[in-house]
Amino acid sequence: MKKVYEGKTKDVYELENGNVMLKFKDDCTGKDGVFDPGENSVGLTIEGIGKENLKTSIYYFDMLKEAGIKTHYVSADVENATMEVLPGKVFGHGLEVICRLVATGSFIRRYGEYIEDGTVLEGGYVECTFKNDEKGDPLVTGEGLAALGVMSPAMFESMKEQTLKITKIIADDLKTIGLDLWDIKFEFGYNNDEVILIDEIASGNMRVYKGDTIVEPVELTKLILNR
Repeated sequence: MKKVYEGKTKDVYELENGNVMLKFKDDCTGKDGVFDPGENSVGLTIEGIGKENLKTSIYYFDMLKEAGIKTHYVSADVENATMEVLPGKVFGHGLEVICRLVATGSFIRRYGEYIEDGTVLEGGYVECTFKNDEKGDPLVTGEGLAALGVMSPAMFESMKEQTLKITKIIADDLKTIGLDLWDIKFEFGYNNDEVILIDEIASGNMRVYKGDTIVEPVELTKLILNR
């Protein structure tokens, strides 16, 4: 296998069959040892979280397949913390898509003078950031993505529509076990000009509360899978 990319929480390899293998790591985004899915750098390592994130991804990718939503997921090997996926080109040099159901985290750091932490964002709010650590993962609008030649307006609308639909499926599932999804981060790519969900759907990429308490990634995975 040839390593083609080393990410914060996963490494990416090319497979001989033309597909791609993701190797999950135990690193999480955060700051000063505190988990925060909104941070753009690795802030802590949690032993075993790589496999737990993979298990959560498998669970939700299977759920999306049943809902008729296409993703890049092919198969997985939990013991080795790897997932085989379809090849997909990323937008630009990498684009993250965040769906916010409740105002918190970096959203409040930017817009706190206009809105209180914990305010429900009716219908969900979708925003995009470029993956660029040096620039602090800058925000970019749909119009900006089109102007920069990263994606067409039609691709952006497809990505936004899928983001809201996928977020609702996950939020509804979490509600069945008494949990509230506040925000979640995705990555999308394109395969034959079709916009599809790529990367992972992991507990480390979502902010979930039980009442007034945030649920840490390892505990969240246990709650999702051991119901």
